[in-house]
Amino acid sequence: MQRLTRMSISIVAFLLLWEAVARVGPTPISLFPPPTRVLLALGEMVRTGELFRDIRASLWRAVIGFVLGGTVGIAAGLITGRVESLDNYLSPIIQLFRPLPPVAIIPLVIVWFGIGEVSKVFSIAFAVFFPVWINTHLGARQVPMTFLWSAGTLGVRGFSALWKVILPAALPFVVAGLRIGASMAFIMVFVSELAGASAGVGYQISVSYLAYRVDRMMAALVVLGLLGAGADFLLNWATRLMFPWLRLMAAK
Repeated sequence: MQRLTRMSISIVAFLLLWEAVARVGPTPISLFPPPTRVLLALGEMVRTGELFRDIRASLWRAVIGFVLGGTVGIAAGLITGRVESLDNYLSPIIQLFRPLPPVAIIPLVIVWFGIGEVSKVFSIAFAVFFPVWINTHLGARQVPMTFLWSAGTLGVRGFSALWKVILPAALPFVVAGLRIGASMAFIMVFVSELAGASAGVGYQISVSYLAYRVDRMMAALVVLGLLGAGADFLLNWATRLMFPWLRLMAAK
């Protein structure tokens, strides 16, 4: 309760400071609108139905890209983390692409897949894959061999041990990677929607920029931030609900 109170106080104080600076500062209100103007713009977007259309489009792209990138990242991380023969072949290739900024591949992806949904989902999945892979890879490497020896006595060996032993043991690392991947998904949603989209929060920011509506731009940015924060909260809540031993590990 105290934490919630402190968070509420800090948010209210930030909004009041923002309102005061926007009202009395040297920058025109049209270029740096206060929270009240942003709220009015948000209400306008709700009345016209644009907000729900854009949220639906962005969430669909983010979820599909996150699921694809996260699934492949977990599988690849488990394999490279525990199967040394495959790690020697796969990790160098992955490390070759990992330093590339996901934003930099957008033009190439558009050339390959066009400006439709496939290019947007692919770019999101590409960005999500790497943080999930590296965290899963590190987590899988740190699983004690005693776990595998004990599982081996019960008949769990080979690739089945990856899912039944190593994945649960490496779950804190996997969750950390997924949380980073979720934030990357919403970053790439914004970037991918700047080119060739007809709906989405990123599209709304781009259109508002062309119309010189800074209040609508900031309203869309607030929505994008809330979507990202909400996704992180839901992911954290779901993992703690499904895997309650994570709370015990975090308490140590």
